[in-house]
Amino acid sequence: MSRRHVVLGIGNILNRDEGLGVRALDLLEEQVGPVADVEYVDGGVMGLSLLPLVENCEHLLVLDAIDAGAEPGTFVEMNGEEIRLFTGIKMSEHQITFQEVLGLAFIRDKLPPYLHLLGAQPADLAIGLEISDKINETLPQIVKRAAAVIRDWGFEVPSPAPMPQEAG
Repeated sequence: MSRRHVVLGIGNILNRDEGLGVRALDLLEEQVGPVADVEYVDGGVMGLSLLPLVENCEHLLVLDAIDAGAEPGTFVEMNGEEIRLFTGIKMSEHQITFQEVLGLAFIRDKLPPYLHLLGAQPADLAIGLEISDKINETLPQIVKRAAAVIRDWGFEVPSPAPMPQEAG
């Protein structure tokens, strides 16, 4: 059985910036389009239900809002062991569970060999459907970097189309 290559957007779209990962995934899919042999997966707030997916990945790129104690809207990127070992990050409520998913996969020796995390420091986690202006400004950087990560994995990826705020 071949291992999966997944871009996983996680977060709760009902809590403004908490939905960053899902919004970034949607935008990546819209701007880049399908990539052969790469799956786009909306993990929402599925928590431990994501363990089988994580354990079956060769490549896993996680998109999410990340509380790194930085200025709101700050782009955050971590790779491989940085994700497990960076103890200063306390991610949102669903993320605590996702960190447990990664921990379980590690303990079971099934952590994806290519593991990457992209996101941004949230500005507003209040109830609401719209992401903050700070996160909206960071989304193009997340999408461009996500496309570059997938390209670095060895997949043929078109460059993201410019977003309206980037044009002109």
